[in-house]
Formats: sequence, C-alpha cells, structure tokens
Amino acid sequence: MNDDATRAAPGWQFASDNTAGICSEAWAALHAANAGYAPGYGADAWTERACALIRALFEHDAAEVFFVFNGTAANSLSLAALARSYHGIVCHEAAHVQTDECGAPEFFSNGAKLLPLSGAGAKLSASAVLQLITRRDDLHFPKPRALSLSQPTEWGTLYQPGEIAALSAVAHAHGVAVQMDGARFANALAALPGVTAADLSWRVGVDVLSLGGTKNGLNTTEAVVFFNPALAAEFDYRGKQAGQLASKMRFQSSQWQGVLESGAWLRHAAHANAMARRLGAAISAVPGLRLARAVEVNAVFVDMSATVAEAMLAMGWHFYTLSGAGYRLMCSWATTDADIEAFVRDLQRVVA
Repeated sequence: MNDDATRAAPGWQFASDNTAGICSEAWAALHAANAGYAPGYGADAWTERACALIRALFEHDAAEVFFVFNGTAANSLSLAALARSYHGIVCHEAAHVQTDECGAPEFFSNGAKLLPLSGAGAKLSASAVLQLITRRDDLHFPKPRALSLSQPTEWGTLYQPGEIAALSAVAHAHGVAVQMDGARFANALAALPGVTAADLSWRVGVDVLSLGGTKNGLNTTEAVVFFNPALAAEFDYRGKQAGQLASKMRFQSSQWQGVLESGAWLRHAAHANAMARRLGAAISAVPGLRLARAVEVNAVFVDMSATVAEAMLAMGWHFYTLSGAGYRLMCSWATTDADIEAFVRDLQRVVA
C-alpha cells in the first residue's frame, strides 16, 4: 500500500461513476471536432459516423439512433414513444425510472402510469410481469403498453440474456413493447464474456435501448437506439420539443466515435468492473464488514453500521445508501488502486 504522503485523498471517487471526468478518448474527439465549421443539428460527419458505429456494435443496420443530453431524457422520451397517456409502463419498484426521474416518464408521455413491481435483487420475473399485465383488461385501468428493464439494475445485478428473452416474450405476446434503461449497458456487456451487444438487446426482444455514455467517460451525451424502427416514428420531433436537439451535435456524437473506434467504450467499463471486484474483495477482508451481495458490475453494496458510515463521511468520503440495498460504492473508468487503498485503509481505522 502507498504511504500516507502519496495516498489518494478522500473525496467523490466512489459516490457515483458520473463523478469522474471525461475520458481521454472522448476529450481528444471533442478537440478534433472543435476545428473549423460543420452543419448543425446532426447533419455532420461525426454524427453520421457515430450512428454507423452504434449500428455496427449492435449488428443492426436498420436501427434508428438519436442523441440526447442525459439519461432522464433518454429513458423518458423513449418510453413516451411507446406509451400514450392512458397506458401503463411496467417497471421494478427500485428502477431508476420509478425512483429517480422526478416523474419525467409520466410527464413526457402526458400521463402514462408507472406500474411498479417487486422482485428479488431489483429484477423483474417473467411470471410477475405476466400476472400484472393480464390482471385486468377493463378500461378503468391503464392498459400496459411498455416494459422497462434496467440493465444492470439499480442494485448492481444483471439480467442474463435468457431472462431478458423470457420477459420480452411475455411482453410481446400481450402487445407490450420492451424498453431497456442501459445507463450502464457497457458494464453489463463487459461482465458477460462471450455475449455481444446484440445478444443483450434486440436478439432477446429489446425494442428500444437508452444507451448510456455519461457513466462511462462521456459528457452530456446519451444515445436512444430503436431496434424496431417503426417505434421511432417522429421521435426527432419529440426530442426537439423536449429541448434535446443539440445545435452543435458533433460535440455529442464525436465522443461516441472516439470511444467506439478505439474500443475504449468497453475497455473502460471492464476496468470499472474490475476495480469494483477489487474494492469488494478488500472490504470483505475487513473484520466485521460484509458485502450485501456479490459484485457483478461496477457497483459495490456494503452492509455497514450507520456509525461506520458516518465516520467515513466525516473523513471526507462520499457515497450513498439505497433503501434495502445497503451502502453503495461505485467505481468508474478513472478509479485507481490508490483510491481503493485509501478508502479501505480509512475503513480499517474506523472499524478498529
């Protein structure tokens, strides 16, 4: 371990994966795009290339790709494209669209109702979804029209491709479209060796994906990917009305070009996952502490007393607690061994 003089200082390293800065590949792409003049509103070479790279990543030439500024817009606008005001959107009760979007899915769909379900590990089961969407068919209850899946979940758990396929089959059999919140889709993909982006999305029934960039080293750019082009009808108008059409879109799309062409998109996610496993193992070795669940992606959930947590916060470390999930520590593309060593050293002192 490093000595106290060189160790990382307490800070925001583990509060979220969006507390890290812009990765070097995206930064270089922004710099390159900043030369000269280019058409606005997406009619530029960077946007054309980024869309082609995303289609190639997912092995889907007909996919429709749109860029928005943040995950709230990606989730809410994609769900609004699937559900009208009298429809229902099925999701897990711990899903980000339910707990952290400030009612945006309901707002942008003009009132579609979220229909939350419970499920172990913040995951939905096909049987529970089937029971909900077939429970009522009268016009006094919102008609289920969309199923939203978080991959990975807010609790850092993963849906296996077979689980997504089973959920999608149930949904499609009853006229329900499947939307995936993929804010950390790269982390999910990196955690599943041998599984391709297509295997984890449209091949198992996903109709539209909110593809995250912010949590993987990009800045102010997420992609909405429609694998069913018919569902994307007039989505460009929806995005414009919602204030999500960037006039200088090359500064959004060039970042995707930078991380996809270089392979950094998946490499950074794999690094974040590896750092989380290392952090989880180090915390598990501290007497009296244990993980709330196994580390699957870049999230580490820890069972610790409020006294220990408050002492760490007082030292200057920042992290959050999720109801029923434990204290959450997130790793990012920028997490270092020194960050982990410093955190665990302070944790050992507090526990001792």
